[in-house]
Amino acid sequence: MRTRLASSSSFEATAQQRLFDLTPAHRELQNEARRFAQEVVAPRAAEIDESDRYPVDIVQKLAEEGFMGMVVPQAYGGSNASLLNTTLVTEEIAKASAVVARIVVDANTAVPGALIHYGTESQKQRYLPWIVAGDKPAIAITEPDAGSAASELETAAKREGDIYVLNGEKRWISGGGISRLYLVFARFEGRPGPNGIGGVLVESTNPGLKIDRVRKIMGLRGMPEADVLLQDCRVPPEAVLVPPGDGFSKLMRAYNRQRVGAAAIALGVAQTAFDHALRYVQQRKQFGRFIGEFQGLQWMLADMHAKLEAARLLVYRAASNAGHAFPDPVEAATAKLVTAEDAIEVTNAALQIHGAMGYSCELPLERMLRDVRMYAIGGGTTQILRNVIASRLLPKHFFKSAPRRPNGTQEK
Repeated sequence: MRTRLASSSSFEATAQQRLFDLTPAHRELQNEARRFAQEVVAPRAAEIDESDRYPVDIVQKLAEEGFMGMVVPQAYGGSNASLLNTTLVTEEIAKASAVVARIVVDANTAVPGALIHYGTESQKQRYLPWIVAGDKPAIAITEPDAGSAASELETAAKREGDIYVLNGEKRWISGGGISRLYLVFARFEGRPGPNGIGGVLVESTNPGLKIDRVRKIMGLRGMPEADVLLQDCRVPPEAVLVPPGDGFSKLMRAYNRQRVGAAAIALGVAQTAFDHALRYVQQRKQFGRFIGEFQGLQWMLADMHAKLEAARLLVYRAASNAGHAFPDPVEAATAKLVTAEDAIEVTNAALQIHGAMGYSCELPLERMLRDVRMYAIGGGTTQILRNVIASRLLPKHFFKSAPRRPNGTQEK
């Protein structure tokens, strides 16, 4: 059954009052996502991690529920959801599985957003229904020598007659090998700097696209992180989503949606870890007392709660202020920075409260800590996010000593 979406106009955040109170429609959407997470996702979470296999069957159920391509306009099969709606769904699903939540994020943020805002009608008609039907699109930015400094990428797009030929190597591509659609960041005709970069849509069946290696990673197992080779990959001019010029800045504006989604995942994982800890201190006894009676643990719980509440407000603000557009770069960076770091601390504290049991594989806390650790790295490291924020707080002349202003790109 399709999700019932809240109207963006019913959720107002003014400059004078930044208070958040979800509407009944938002609560209903949350409840639908929570039910799905508990009934469909949670029973499979440990198995997805242990097998390290992409959960194709769950993705199909996500599509049937309407959670894939929620942001896609109704004309192309979606629900025209706002970023706040997708954030609420992401958070609930992340409480059960960070991997499944990541699939939801990729199907509702950077690539779909870029297609919706920059794509031609032909591109929208072809690719947006793929996402709604269950394809998790991949965004191919990172290279061997271009991670956080993504504007230094070397993947080449050269015009040869009536086609473009792509050559280069991409690394750490989430969904490499399972995605049907890749948004490839490439440098056109050797033009230097960010202005030479544009975005090209490449299909997985293109003979010039090859999965070279799938890397074994610490967490988020079940989502392949692949090295992708582009070897004389030939695409028509119609495959260019964003041409060079201001293409790089346009693509990065779309990528800010992914940062809000990543923050929502980290928030959901940490909330579940906190819930485990809160229950445990009311059940576990030591020295003849429930351990929740010890002030030291009470203070830990209070700090964990405060971090979660602060992070949630930042994430919801960035999402609600964006509406159906791209979020403010500083709001997105701030939300991801604070949430990523606080989520690691909260999850680690929850594990600590459980002692040896927390460290064991009998509880999901060790998996949660492995999963949440990624969000201080992927989608913009916490160091890069600090650069993004600072670069918009201070005048340009404060950055003369640096080789360039930070672009807020990712390294994974």
